[in-house]
Amino acid sequence: MKGFMEFIRERGVVGLAVGFILGGAISKLVASLVTDVINPIVGIFLGAAEGLTAATFSLGGAEIQWGSFVNTMIDFLIVALVVYFGVKLLKLDKLDKKN
Repeated sequence: MKGFMEFIRERGVVGLAVGFILGGAISKLVASLVTDVINPIVGIFLGAAEGLTAATFSLGGAEIQWGSFVNTMIDFLIVALVVYFGVKLLKLDKLDKKN
């Protein structure tokens, strides 16, 4: 048991778990922001009254849901920016560098 506790302290497993939980929470928050706020606004400008996720076009017999793809891309970009600026603000990018 002592070896296990040392492993947790040395390897930062608790910090990893906290980061994982916060990452999930941020992901849900960003998904809600994109779906509930950004999509309707972008949908108005693009002429999709139901929001961006309803924007499609037909190609042959297939219906291409390009609005859903753009929705997912906006979601990814916001999460990436939050992670990038979070790491920069907390100066976590300097922790692994050797002096």
